[in-house]
Amino acid sequence: MKYKISKNFIAASGLTFALIVGGPLAQADSITQNITDVRQEVQIWTTYTLNPYLRANDLKASVKDGTATLTGTVPEGINKDLAREIALGVEGIKEVDNQIVVDGEKPASNRAPAGGYAEAIDDAGITVAVKSKLLWSKYTSALKTTIETKSGRVTLTGTADSPEAKDLAGRLAANTRGVVSVKNKLEVSTAKMQESTGKTLGTQAGNLSRAAVDSSKDVKAATEQAVTDTWVTTKVKSTLLYSSNVAGSDITVTTNQGVVSLKGTVASGAERALAIELAQNVRGVKSVQAEALTY
Repeated sequence: MKYKISKNFIAASGLTFALIVGGPLAQADSITQNITDVRQEVQIWTTYTLNPYLRANDLKASVKDGTATLTGTVPEGINKDLAREIALGVEGIKEVDNQIVVDGEKPASNRAPAGGYAEAIDDAGITVAVKSKLLWSKYTSALKTTIETKSGRVTLTGTADSPEAKDLAGRLAANTRGVVSVKNKLEVSTAKMQESTGKTLGTQAGNLSRAAVDSSKDVKAATEQAVTDTWVTTKVKSTLLYSSNVAGSDITVTTNQGVVSLKGTVASGAERALAIELAQNVRGVKSVQAEALTY
């Protein structure tokens, strides 16, 4: 007996076979795509959380097959545009459906929500910035200082060589981006003050061994070699960028044999004076030329 198989049967059979064989593969592809979507959502959300201009807003991102849908509220249109650009910057995002609402009544804030992960990142960044500024300063580099930051509130503890060094440390901390307040609990070291004002130590120098003298010279030479013009330029630039009330990104810094030149435009005479003071305080700076720094 011969069987006649219709074309429709063959087509249906082929489709059924494809579904049976290809089903697991299609399911695997779907799972992979879902994982990719979740990864992209997390990356967008994390970037929003860490961004000082977006973190205080209730932004949400959902991703489906390379398209990110953004929702939430921001105070200005520029924040909405920034959110879109961040999403587009994530690998694999091809399109953004930006449904974020601009509400001018919503207050803008650069601080992270209290107690959150972003706040911890902020506080850690402030601590590093303050510590760096103190270490780079020619007047406070010897400070034995502990720096603690909580919700932008900085506490300084330890010792300072003089009342002037203590005061400068407090001002450098207060002038750091993100700092809300400063508690300056540094204690002035009486021994250091006496040492700095009472050096009639010719006999002490005579008692030093030759090895100790040579070692001191080696350390001094190494220190002087480390403070190069490039080092000075980097530290001055970083100090300006870390500091509030100074548009550090608008100021060009160059150094030639310890002489620092500042160039650019600032908003006021007070900002100009602060930029000069901050540059002058950096270790290795002999003088500051700021004729090209205008306002």
